[in-house]
Amino acid sequence: MSTLPYRLNVGAALFNREGLVLVGRRADLPAQAAEMWQMPQGGIDAGEDPAAAVMRELAEEIGTARAEILAEHDAWLEYDLPPDLVGRAFGGRYRGQRQRWFALRFLGDDTDIRLDADAHPEFIAWRWVKLSETPALTVPFKRAIYERIVLDFARYAAP
Repeated sequence: MSTLPYRLNVGAALFNREGLVLVGRRADLPAQAAEMWQMPQGGIDAGEDPAAAVMRELAEEIGTARAEILAEHDAWLEYDLPPDLVGRAFGGRYRGQRQRWFALRFLGDDTDIRLDADAHPEFIAWRWVKLSETPALTVPFKRAIYERIVLDFARYAAP
């Protein structure tokens, strides 16, 4: 596993006017993980700027990029896949992801969020939650990153 590279990725902590953050339930998770939620995230294309990638990912995953970037995390954050997913997830080409996270303010209305906007939806449901709740909602191998995001982006979790 240690010989495989990390996949470059962006993450979006998208805050609404009340200071809550958007999470989605992935469409591709097995039934036993149906209650796992995550903030929008996705791969960075070759040569793509991370800020452009996060806006593109929002448009693809939630159907709108009606947001403004408030902050970019100052470090790349990494997670490793659990051993049973290495060789299966990401086409077996990566050991995990190296992520650049962004705090964004949602400028639209809830009706702008359209999970069916992409031909291959990432999420089957979404909701607004307190940022502090996100580590408990996500898969265990991403929790350390979510805990870091809770600490570093807490100032944006206000109305």
